[in-house]
Amino acid sequence: MHYPIWKIEHIRHQIEVVNGTKAPDILITNATYLHSHLKKWIIGNIWIVKDRIVYSGTDMPLITNQTEVYDAAGQKIVPGYIEPHVHPFQLYNPQTFADFAAQLGTTAFISDNLILFLMLENKKAFSIMDELKKLPFSFYWWSRFDSQTELENEEQLFTSKTVGEWINRPDVIMGGELTGWPRLLSGDDQMLYWLQQAKTNGMKIEGHFPGASEKTLARMRLLGADGDHESMTIEEVERRILHGYAVTLRHSSIRPDLPNLLKDILEKDLHIFDHLMMTTDGSTPSFHTDGVMDKCIQVALDAGVDPIDAYLMASFNVAKYYNLSNLHGVIASGRFATLNFLEDEQNPVPISVLSKGVWLRKNSEKVRALDPVNWSGMPPFKLDFDLTDSDFQFSMPFGIEMVNDVITKPYSVSVDTTDNELSTNHDESFLLLIDRNGKWKVSTLIKGFANKLMGFASSYSNTGDILLVGKNKESMLQAFNEIKKMNGGIVIVENEQVVCSISLPIGGGLSDKPMEALIEEEVELKKELAARGFKHGDAIYTLLFLQSTHLPYVRITQKGIFDVMKKKVLFPAVMR
Repeated sequence: MHYPIWKIEHIRHQIEVVNGTKAPDILITNATYLHSHLKKWIIGNIWIVKDRIVYSGTDMPLITNQTEVYDAAGQKIVPGYIEPHVHPFQLYNPQTFADFAAQLGTTAFISDNLILFLMLENKKAFSIMDELKKLPFSFYWWSRFDSQTELENEEQLFTSKTVGEWINRPDVIMGGELTGWPRLLSGDDQMLYWLQQAKTNGMKIEGHFPGASEKTLARMRLLGADGDHESMTIEEVERRILHGYAVTLRHSSIRPDLPNLLKDILEKDLHIFDHLMMTTDGSTPSFHTDGVMDKCIQVALDAGVDPIDAYLMASFNVAKYYNLSNLHGVIASGRFATLNFLEDEQNPVPISVLSKGVWLRKNSEKVRALDPVNWSGMPPFKLDFDLTDSDFQFSMPFGIEMVNDVITKPYSVSVDTTDNELSTNHDESFLLLIDRNGKWKVSTLIKGFANKLMGFASSYSNTGDILLVGKNKESMLQAFNEIKKMNGGIVIVENEQVVCSISLPIGGGLSDKPMEALIEEEVELKKELAARGFKHGDAIYTLLFLQSTHLPYVRITQKGIFDVMKKKVLFPAVMR
């Protein structure tokens, strides 16, 4: 960070503690801690004043009755874990996800701003970010340069003023991810200007280059990309390292690549761990049942990675890359007092967590939750319109076929769409995308989603518009009416009964429940979808990807059915 964190009077007090004329607030004694620069375990004492480490070494400070002394004998201490690539809006919200992650040692997020950018004016978005910044947790942010889909009003949203205001915030430290990178290669000078503005402000630029060739990586490096998280094979890791990229290895609900990538790195004896980070890349709630960054570290340990390298990939490497090592990733003077206390280095789940000088977990017990955040600034999800029979007319000559979780291609519709209900003998279903303000709709069929799903509705989508899927038009209508009553959510309807639902009261896309409760709801939803023929890996991602134009080949968007490769609307949205 390039701005002062501590006021002059705070710094003077911190120096008085080091001088021995004042006592620290917390003293960690008998500490065996990982020193990120030396890459070795050090034994000593750690002095803490409020949220800052003022000294780490063998000396002891002045101790008063107000000094809390924590004896760390028999434990190993590592820096708080950093998630370098967070999409904190996957049903959960940034506060609930952070509260959950912090108990497992992940105490810093570098977070996607897309939902805040699309749904709020900058002033309101920044107000929420400022509120999050007050928590004993570290939030940093990206600045997006494109929407990942085809919006009606993208040119009015993404302007030099709006994007520039994000770039100029000191807690915005990354530009991208560059899902719209083909525009850069095609000569989009507006996006290139934003990249250069971000680089001027000391920000890193994160790519999104799945399957990119060597020449593409070279071109994107010249345009300003610094890192990429899309490696799916060891060859792709090596290719990015060759061209000077920082490489973030992914372990997510949609791409659990980390175990194989680490295995191959070790087998090839590649000495590149100093240039590697790890991420869960916006995984859906139930993926996190067994952890966040602690889960990635455990995968690395199980793969045979040296424990010191495993912990540094989730702390110091991230801090160093993002120019944050003056605050994070190092247990030494001047850094935030953010420490994870472990039983031993083979178990990355901490027994105690100190974040910015505040105990969040102590002796295997949660001792503090992160305070709730006021989300009233988010636009409420209130549908003031009804659907009619005319909304359920499907005359499109082709539909969208799900090849897998990611790829959707066109296919010729052969079933009779005038019927109220489609047969369960095939996997074609009705599909509707409806403007949340009721102005337009896009209607088609989807193949490969499920074969027994009668009615499904979701206000959780890439754009916050409404997705309806199902075999039965009346069940789809009932599902729509249910999320209308809920003021946002996901619901399955069958035989006029609600099978299961998830309430999403924050803007229609985010839950306000603790992660533990949300995980249970998502597990139930996925179980009911699977029972009705959903066979892909992650249904929540499917809802996002249906509109995502950075993926091949056709998508359903606000503008209509969109051909990604030809970059044109095949069938436009219809005004209601």
